[in-house]
Amino acid sequence: MVQFTAAFSIESCVHVEGVVSLPEVPIATTTQQVEIQVSKIYCINRATSMLPFSIEDAARSEAEQAVHVGQDTCLNARALHLRLLFNQAGFRIKTQVKNKFREFLSSKDFVEIETPKLMAGSSEGGAAVFKLLYHGQPACLAQSPQLHKQMAICGGFERVFEVGPVFRAETSRTPRHLCEFTGLDAEMEIMEHYFEVCDVIAGLFVSIFRHLNENCKEELGVINKQRPFEPLKDAVTELEPMGDLTTEAEKVLGRLVKEKYGTDFYILHRYPLAVRPFYIMPCPDKTRLTAILSMSSFEPWRTSTWWFRGGVGEGDGALLRPQQHQGDVHVPP
Repeated sequence: MVQFTAAFSIESCVHVEGVVSLPEVPIATTTQQVEIQVSKIYCINRATSMLPFSIEDAARSEAEQAVHVGQDTCLNARALHLRLLFNQAGFRIKTQVKNKFREFLSSKDFVEIETPKLMAGSSEGGAAVFKLLYHGQPACLAQSPQLHKQMAICGGFERVFEVGPVFRAETSRTPRHLCEFTGLDAEMEIMEHYFEVCDVIAGLFVSIFRHLNENCKEELGVINKQRPFEPLKDAVTELEPMGDLTTEAEKVLGRLVKEKYGTDFYILHRYPLAVRPFYIMPCPDKTRLTAILSMSSFEPWRTSTWWFRGGVGEGDGALLRPQQHQGDVHVPP
């Protein structure tokens, strides 16, 4: 049997029968303190002896001074790359986030909807849209389910959410600009003040964070091993009074919130109107600000990251029509 198994190439698929037992002497070279006393072993599928890369090389952290595997090589052998515990941990955490998102909002009387992803026009305006022809007619991929969510609210749903793909024709290759991602969107009626939305969102994210910390310790540990969590560096940055926050400004803001309040999650409201979509309602005090923006600096990744952006939608068509000229969105008369 030993001679038979010695001929197996790395990453071959095998079927093993035996008795699981605890070794008399602790095993220092493995993560599992159990062993199998093998009685039968079958080779289901023998891997080629020349793999595109080794799992050991691909699993090294960026800080290790050793052989590393490039992204193109990993993507060209994606099935092998998915065997990395690091990748599997990411998918499992993503699953937990989506499940908790659905669970929490459903408990708050939200209804899950599915909105179209192939549309006749842009859903947010601007140039970041994938355009195509559908049976000879111009069409595009949805940048956001925003307008359909608002229609559902006007239709009497009161509270809706969606988990689905979002498409943005971004040219940047940074982690914050993705051409396709899974969006977690929610929309709700506001009875008195938009702080009602803040309460729901704050409860949602705290619930997700606690769930991950309690149920994904192993997955977070795997990610930490390959991509160690690094503290934020001290930095000084200048802010444009009515402009968008830069990445460096977000990091500084996240660090200041952490130092003053001892939390990695915060909500920032009243945001410059000029950098928000056309359908967002301006603040009534005419300060060129909008109602709400929520951000989070989530501890495991030690970086300032947007978890959600939102605002109070403008419901007056007379105000929407002049604002639509910011993009190419058609607002019916």
